Amino acid sequence: MDKKELIKYFKSLGLTVHTTTKARGHMGFFLKNRIDISKNTPENRIIPTLLHEFAHFIHSKIEPDMNKTGGTLNALFGNDGGKFLPELIRVTNFVDENSLCVRLYEHKDRVKDKIKEYEKIVKKDYPKFMRSKKFKEFDKYIKKSKARYLLKYDRVKLIEGGFFKRTAKLYTIDNIEKDFTDMPKAFAAYIRLQSYRKKQARISARINKYKKYYERPAELFARLVEGLYLDREWVEAIAPNVVKRYYELLDEGFYMELKHVHTCLRNELCLLPEADRLFVLQ
Repeated sequence: MDKKELIKYFKSLGLTVHTTTKARGHMGFFLKNRIDISKNTPENRIIPTLLHEFAHFIHSKIEPDMNKTGGTLNALFGNDGGKFLPELIRVTNFVDENSLCVRLYEHKDRVKDKIKEYEKIVKKDYPKFMRSKKFKEFDKYIKKSKARYLLKYDRVKLIEGGFFKRTAKLYTIDNIEKDFTDMPKAFAAYIRLQSYRKKQARISARINKYKKYYERPAELFARLVEGLYLDREWVEAIAPNVVKRYYELLDEGFYMELKHVHTCLRNELCLLPEADRLFVLQ
């Protein structure tokens, strides 16, 4: 199907479609009967992205507040819609590999290894050390040391001296032994361990943020529509139950204009009447 024909059909439904915007930093964006496709979207991704955003349009007619709430699976697939979540996630992982957060999980594993590495160093001198409990020996030492700032920041600049003569001293997590020559090795390791624990928390927060986004019913539904266009047979294989329910509701007209789009795509038919189609092709 030609993208121009698809856009023309969307416009015939009262949608405003733009293909030369930044789409708010995404490949596509839908809001209030407007679809934006980023000017940077690769050619082979334009039609899938248009269908993704069109699915949001259809969803907004089923649940008018879906942009704020994220929608519900029950509204999209019936009262037992929640049972389709695992299959919908599989489809999402197929359509958008970023949803797997592979790099973030790999980064998290590397950080975990560093935490274990520094924990071993601490336990050489303090066998009873536990991450979940206070490290009293360290707490007593660090109160008198400027290294205490490194517990909060990996890199900190301290301004020292009086009003007329001030000097700036830079302390970093990489130069602990050089800047604090009297610090026990176990304490330096503990500071680095705490730094990596903060990194671990930040990575976990990012993963949870992505997971929350990708598992919103609005996104799951849009990627189901997109996935059926990209590889119908594969999506039917990995998500047979939700696809069956989707087809049933589609045939009943529940998804409104999506039925016409799906039928035309599947059977290679024209979306528009002959006169309108000729106008698009000119």
